[in-house]
Amino acid sequence: MKSTNFKAAAMTQKKNILFIMFDQLRWDYLSCYGHPHLHTPNIDWLASQGVRFNRAYIQSPICGSSRMSTYTGRYVQSHGASNNKIPLKVGEQTLGDHLRAAGVNSWLIGKTHMEADAEGMARLGLEPDSVIGVRVAECGFDVFERDDGMKPEGPEGSYDPRGALAYNDWLRAKGYDSDNPWHDFANSGLDEDGTVRSGWFLKNSAYAANIDEPDSETPYLTSRAMAFIEQADGPWCAHLSYIKPHWPYIVPEPYASMFGPEHILPVVRTEAERQQAHPVLKAFMDTPVGQSFSREDVRNAVIPAYMGLIKQVDDQMGRLFDWLKDTGRWDSTVIALTSDHGDFLGDHWLGEKTFFYDQSVRVPLIIYDPSPEADATRGTVCDALVESIDLAPTFLEMSGGAALPHILEGESLVPLLHGHAQQTRRDYVICEYDYSGAPVARLTGASVTEATMYMVADKRYKLIHFETGDRPMLFDLENDPEELTDLGSSRAHADVVSALYEKLHHWARRVSQRTTINHDSLIARRSQRSTKGIVIGVADEGDMDAELTVKYRDRSAKPWQMIKRP
Repeated sequence: MKSTNFKAAAMTQKKNILFIMFDQLRWDYLSCYGHPHLHTPNIDWLASQGVRFNRAYIQSPICGSSRMSTYTGRYVQSHGASNNKIPLKVGEQTLGDHLRAAGVNSWLIGKTHMEADAEGMARLGLEPDSVIGVRVAECGFDVFERDDGMKPEGPEGSYDPRGALAYNDWLRAKGYDSDNPWHDFANSGLDEDGTVRSGWFLKNSAYAANIDEPDSETPYLTSRAMAFIEQADGPWCAHLSYIKPHWPYIVPEPYASMFGPEHILPVVRTEAERQQAHPVLKAFMDTPVGQSFSREDVRNAVIPAYMGLIKQVDDQMGRLFDWLKDTGRWDSTVIALTSDHGDFLGDHWLGEKTFFYDQSVRVPLIIYDPSPEADATRGTVCDALVESIDLAPTFLEMSGGAALPHILEGESLVPLLHGHAQQTRRDYVICEYDYSGAPVARLTGASVTEATMYMVADKRYKLIHFETGDRPMLFDLENDPEELTDLGSSRAHADVVSALYEKLHHWARRVSQRTTINHDSLIARRSQRSTKGIVIGVADEGDMDAELTVKYRDRSAKPWQMIKRP
């Protein structure tokens, strides 16, 4: 932001919004959420200045579809981008579109995992390099710097040709000599013989990344966020989307040496859980990543590095928050901090995130609103059921935009932030996962239409439904918070299963595709008089206001037989 503009922005009604998202950050790996060894004082301090939400749930346990729900404010079933590499339909409106209409420009710094609908853009004649084309291809954001943080390469080329482009150029300019310094330095270690130890291999997580810590990915993106804010004219929404602590699990010193096996929490799993696993869950356990994280040597190498990455994240939050305060921007900036999903790290005999246990689907969410209206809730913990789709309507209300309930399926959290409510209107949360293109579908024998599962959870129970026709899974979150005992086949809980299925069915019956007309217009139609000549079901002309049928009364015409014909 230009040197004089931030003072003026602080006096305007609209606040700037700094929307921070981490990738694969577990909710319980922050000290404000209860981790006993991993101290995150800067994120904890943010929680002391705002509201920490204790029951925030994502809408899909995979990067792409989770983010598309957050950006659109819509469930996966509504927006259709149900897994990574599945494009978001060209017609879907996003957070950036809604805020721009409210006079707030939205910018991206970091990751979206957005896959553009190239076919749809071509059909509509949208040039990819046009302003509209770029916005459509980038979740509605204008791009300061996109960096999905992924530059893997294989025999058939690069997974993401755009991955780490600017970052790699920046590293090379600093002397990191490589065709892919993202891999060779930022995400790999170096042994005593000078051999690169790739971070892709989990055992190498025990190495320190071969990079000067200020040059690693998390500080780099923090610097890029500061550079954006320094030159930005408000009001703006900046989506600062970090790549870490997502794999590759490797971190530079001093963080690589901060944690050891003594800091690793006991794994959440039992042998009975594995031996009696639901057939679909068993297929996820049997994937290579599930088998790897079932090994203690893998957990002992990965988890200290994962914790180091989170500690680095927290230090960068301290750097960013101090900079906002030092430059006079703190009091004019809303800050929302969350994650796109968690990480199992061996819990429940799983790796990655693609199942519905809380280690994956429950995420941290902290919102700081500098407005005086939020003073009453500072430092509080909210136990309401919250979904990631709530962020879009929250930011829209904060920006003075009109509510869009016919498009946005979440609800604004402003009433909770300002102390006007203690709960959301919902009594359950939803999460969806489409694994039709994943190897686990082959293991289960599921067809493309069957390889989908749904989670519906309230504060007491969690139900998991499988379209394969397998029985559901059920967990009592009150008496079994670690979700170790599956009650899905328990006759004593048949009524609970039925009640949760009714909630799932209620959700499935919602109207979600009628997005081109708002609710007020539909309500107005109910009592509108037809002024365009439509007369339906009227028996006598005297039964309607004469002015509405003026075109149909006191008119004359010749009999058709008298009309001269050629």
